Amino acid sequence: MSVFVDADACPVKDEVLQVSREYGIRVVFVASYSHFSPSAIGHWIYVDSAKESADMYIVNHVAENDVAITDDYGLAGLLLPKRVYVLTSRGKSIHEGNITLHLNQRFLSQKARMAGQRSKGPTAIKQSDKAHFATALDTLLAKLASAADREAE
Repeated sequence: MSVFVDADACPVKDEVLQVSREYGIRVVFVASYSHFSPSAIGHWIYVDSAKESADMYIVNHVAENDVAITDDYGLAGLLLPKRVYVLTSRGKSIHEGNITLHLNQRFLSQKARMAGQRSKGPTAIKQSDKAHFATALDTLLAKLASAADREAE
C-alpha cells in the first residue's frame, strides 16, 4: 500500500509524512517540475508542467487499496473505480456515494464563472483543519492496516 499525494498545492504534506511513517507506509508526492525544491523531504516524482500531468501519473501508478490525497474531484472520480481511498486536504473522504455531488458542484461553479459570476474559493486552511486531516488519515490507515493484518492470518 502507498499514499499518493497530488502535491502541487497540497497544504498537508508534513501531516501526510508524519502519519504515514507511523504505519511504515510509503508516500509518493507527485508534482510538476515547476514546483521542484531541492529541500523537499520524502519520495518525490516530478512530471511535466502540462495540465493534468500529475493527475495522470497518479492514475497510472496507483493500485487497489492505495490512498490518494487530493482536492481535485476530477482526479478523485478517476481513482474511485480503481478502488483507491481518497481524502481531501481537510480530511473529507471522497467515495462512490458522494463523488457525483462534488462533480456536479464543480460543474455548476465552472458554469457560473463562465457566465461572469464571481465565486469564492475555499477558506484558508487552519491548524484545526490540518489536525482534522491528520486524524482522518490516521483512522483510514489504521483501518487498512487492520484489514491487511486480518487477510494475512
